[in-house]
Amino acid sequence: MSVKPTRRSAFAVTLTALLAISAGSMASAADMKVGANVGNVPWEFQDEKGEIVGFEVDLAKEVGKRLNINVSFVNIPFNGLFAAVQSGQVDAAISSITITKKRLESVSFAQPYYDSDQSLAVRANSGIKNLEGMAGKVSAVDTGSTGDMWSTQNQQKYKFSDIRRYEGLSPAMLDLAAGRIDGYISDIPAVQYYIKDKPMYQVVERIPTGEQYSMMFAKNSPLREKVNAEITKMKQDGTLAKIHEKWFGAKAEPNSTTVKVMDMPKL
Repeated sequence: MSVKPTRRSAFAVTLTALLAISAGSMASAADMKVGANVGNVPWEFQDEKGEIVGFEVDLAKEVGKRLNINVSFVNIPFNGLFAAVQSGQVDAAISSITITKKRLESVSFAQPYYDSDQSLAVRANSGIKNLEGMAGKVSAVDTGSTGDMWSTQNQQKYKFSDIRRYEGLSPAMLDLAAGRIDGYISDIPAVQYYIKDKPMYQVVERIPTGEQYSMMFAKNSPLREKVNAEITKMKQDGTLAKIHEKWFGAKAEPNSTTVKVMDMPKL
């Protein structure tokens, strides 16, 4: 997270999540409750005022505006988002969630709206130049993420001595700075955004994974079709491209899923 939340604002978000869980309430027809792993810059995080902001927050709010429904956000750790949509605790989930065939067995997605890869971030003075330099060293990932799956599959190949799992980027990067871990494998746009004003970190390798992010729903949720239709319109009228430029300071590539209208993913 680029801006550290106050204790009061962090408590407010946590309290919102706890109240939502304890109440066990479902969202009304005029409301879309969206689960998000708050702290996932630049997708969903708290600004200096304690407000939840980010690329996917703007996307979800715009969808709600166009559908004339209220959008609220519930702070949930990434690994808990899947159960949250399946149980109906939330209507949808965001948090740079990669579409995979395995996930499509139990949840559904709108069309993709962002292309990404993984990356290896290290301390700039660590002497680590690439993945081969992680032999015998401790790697970190976000629990249940694509980076977690990739690292587990490639641990023997790159000889990581251990893989430590975190609930979000910020605690992992703080441990990286403190030397408690040696490298962090996570989504490249989030890492690049986080380190842009922090020269103590460096991304030393892009890990091609061909990921595509989208909003996640319960299996065959009727809301998915409605949201998907609005994402199509946002691509066609340039709204999504403007959100991209706002958060990344660059235009989206013409052939990217941020610009091109895509089919909803299927098994």
